[in-house]
Amino acid sequence: MNLGFLPNLLCVLRILLVYPAAHALLQGRYTLVLALCLVAAFTDGLDGYLAKRFDWSTELGKHLDPLADKLLLVSLFVCMSVAGLAPWWLTALVLLRDVVIVAGAIAYRVLIGPLHGRPTVPSKLNTLCQISFCLAVVSRAAYGWPTEQIIIAAGALVTVTTAVSGIDYVLVYSRRARAAARAQAATAG
Repeated sequence: MNLGFLPNLLCVLRILLVYPAAHALLQGRYTLVLALCLVAAFTDGLDGYLAKRFDWSTELGKHLDPLADKLLLVSLFVCMSVAGLAPWWLTALVLLRDVVIVAGAIAYRVLIGPLHGRPTVPSKLNTLCQISFCLAVVSRAAYGWPTEQIIIAAGALVTVTTAVSGIDYVLVYSRRARAAARAQAATAG
């Protein structure tokens, strides 16, 4: 029996957790939000492990995995802002970065061709900071911990890593686009 579909199924499960997590956050059910985030984190780690360990990686999975992560993070940021737990300007910055990256990827695909890339180190650090911030904010709402100072420091770190990773993506893929355009021009000429 081939179980190669499991990583993709776990990604779909994470996508299905987005609505209950967002709804629970808006209802003030913070302990449930934390539990759902733990399930999402576990399934994220498990799908990555299975895909690599058993070579069950698929093209669909390469799109589903970051989509699941992004949907959950963006939903949490928006709902935290709606609930008054996080500032709107920070949510707007997180959303702007993602819009710039997606628009750049679409432009690259249309103008240059297939986009082969992996998350950059600043992007991975940014994702870790965003997740940590969301968990800290929800934990503070649920249990009064961590302190407000830690939340402010985590928010500042998210601000910096979001800006740096967004700029990094723009620079990295601009260089790749220029190199690809030069290569296309050289083969056409």
